[in-house]
Amino acid sequence: MASGHRSILIAGAGATGLTVALELARRGHLPRIVDSDTGPVSLTESRALGINARTLTLLSPSRVSDAILQECQQIARFRITAKGRQLVDLDTTKLPGPYGAIYALAQGHTERLLLGKLSDYEIVPEWQTAVETVSGDLSRPTVVLRKPDGSVETADFDIVIGADGSRSAVRKAVGIEFPGQSLESSFHLADFRYALPIDPGFAEISLVDPGIIGRIPVTRDVLRYISTLADFEGRIQHPAPVAERVWASDFRIHFRHVDTMAKGNVFLAGDAAHIHSPAGARGMNLGIEDACWLAWLISEGRQKEYAELRMPAVKRVMKQTYRLTSLITMRNPVAITIRDLAAPLILRIPAFSQKLLRSVSGYDTQSPPWIDGAL
Repeated sequence: MASGHRSILIAGAGATGLTVALELARRGHLPRIVDSDTGPVSLTESRALGINARTLTLLSPSRVSDAILQECQQIARFRITAKGRQLVDLDTTKLPGPYGAIYALAQGHTERLLLGKLSDYEIVPEWQTAVETVSGDLSRPTVVLRKPDGSVETADFDIVIGADGSRSAVRKAVGIEFPGQSLESSFHLADFRYALPIDPGFAEISLVDPGIIGRIPVTRDVLRYISTLADFEGRIQHPAPVAERVWASDFRIHFRHVDTMAKGNVFLAGDAAHIHSPAGARGMNLGIEDACWLAWLISEGRQKEYAELRMPAVKRVMKQTYRLTSLITMRNPVAITIRDLAAPLILRIPAFSQKLLRSVSGYDTQSPPWIDGAL
């Protein structure tokens, strides 16, 4: 069977699932994509915000990067302060290549841009369609789908891709474990719209020991604050009069990843395979990276290499985000003092600041061989 004519089912129409569909489509495949939700993530309730240079590189062949750059906010500086003292001030624009290290765009916007490009290939997600089971010979899996009207469809596919989030029905159906741990404390967030102009060009974490209050730009007039403190909203130093409290939420941080990202011809990508702290803004970006690698390998007939190629990147990012989260949420007074003294000194060393910049940009994982000149 010609590679372009293989039947491919993608479960999950979030950023990861849409990316793998788009990358397959532009290589001549016509995947089917289903999602149990009613549509893409709400524009005002998007947890993922960061888009790094690696993602922009990966989405450049489809021209999605061009659309993202028209709508996003570049985060030109990343700062960490403690007790009014600046510990870190990283210039994210000092990066080789066509992109800065990190930009901000709500996940809902990113998904809609991906949907727009995908429609050029006449591929539209089947919303309110859920994967019930994946069974049989996993070299050609049998999938049961529950339709919006409650009816059931059973079909065989050459390839099934689970991009259906941390509670992945695909992962559970094929018996892949999802071990890990969760942090004891909860995280809280709130988005505020301002009545006067603000500076959306930097992100900042204020260490209040114990705990943090982070500031991240969402749009030109909206900032997101994220904190480990339940009463953080009363501690925010707003840069201008508040026009509106747009959205608020809270969540627990989990560190989990599968031991294998494939079983037969069933593959996992994004949150279905790994979840971690939002520190470093790697979550959605890592899922998009999974998607692009998987689509390329499928088009090359090398999908069996996917798990082996992707697991090193997953483990690297998991380790980095755990360390960063531990650094910014530590409670031991002695450790806090050492951190606050050491951080500014270490980051004055060019090798360390460049390493941090490569991590923020996503350039610390394997370069995509199908894109000429990719870092």
